Amino acid sequence: MASLALLVAFDSNLVRDVEVAPGEVLRTTTIGTGPAVVFIPGIFGGAFGWRRITAAMAEQGYRCIVIEPLGFGWSSHPSGADYSFAAQADRIGQVLDTLGARDALIVAQSTGAAMAYRLAYRRPDLVRGLLSIDGGPAEAASTPGLRHALRFGGFLTKLFVGPGTIRKKVRHDLIENSGDTTWVTDSVVGQYTAGQAADVDGAIDALRSMARSVEPESLHDRLHESHMPIRLLIGTFPHPSSVKPAELELLHRELSDFAVDSVDGAGQHIEEERPDLVVAALDRLADAAPARTVGLSAP
Repeated sequence: MASLALLVAFDSNLVRDVEVAPGEVLRTTTIGTGPAVVFIPGIFGGAFGWRRITAAMAEQGYRCIVIEPLGFGWSSHPSGADYSFAAQADRIGQVLDTLGARDALIVAQSTGAAMAYRLAYRRPDLVRGLLSIDGGPAEAASTPGLRHALRFGGFLTKLFVGPGTIRKKVRHDLIENSGDTTWVTDSVVGQYTAGQAADVDGAIDALRSMARSVEPESLHDRLHESHMPIRLLIGTFPHPSSVKPAELELLHRELSDFAVDSVDGAGQHIEEERPDLVVAALDRLADAAPARTVGLSAP
């Protein structure tokens, strides 16, 4: 029954594509009403990857908005766009302006966290508090997650890459970065890769552009400008994409309101392995970050 409820909730989501510039369209998925909670996924998974969390938070009276960054999931994959994390953060801000969402709790996973950290100081009016799920303060888009993706996007010829190749590589990476791998089924992998599999050439071009992107500023130099509560969930299971000790030290040193919680036995995808603990962490974040304004309804 719980699985059926999750599928019904996922199917009832409101999907809206928001154009932020010519050829740059971001896919958004919304469920529920109330104060905004914004989810930024990693390269794969999109709104589907957050289904367990958004369903639970919507039941608690939140408006859950998943924003897939440019080149991710079902968003467009233009090859000549600026894929720096700063540009991605600004696009997310544009989308939230369009949707009328302010003072939101932001939840970001893996690569998406690098955008969320930047959104926090670039648009503090939009961010009430931030929860990062196994995502550190990456200085450049060539993160371990992206390097894994580039196994099929950067070093292979398009001629030899198809939807099946993408699903095979992503399945391997999901298993490699998870403590409990029972959630990695064929159907889940299919959903995680659906957006890229529908536009293989565009997805490869976007990944290559991400790897070549140049940040306009150092995140490390500006982290101290973020004064809202920021929390990090990390899994204790050893995995290649884990947050590095130097990154943890930096976050502790530069952020005025920061704390880390670890999840025993989990890997990078805590939202899949222990969704209950992600919801609990969000509840604690909401308590630590009282709402400053009343979020607006979507136009």
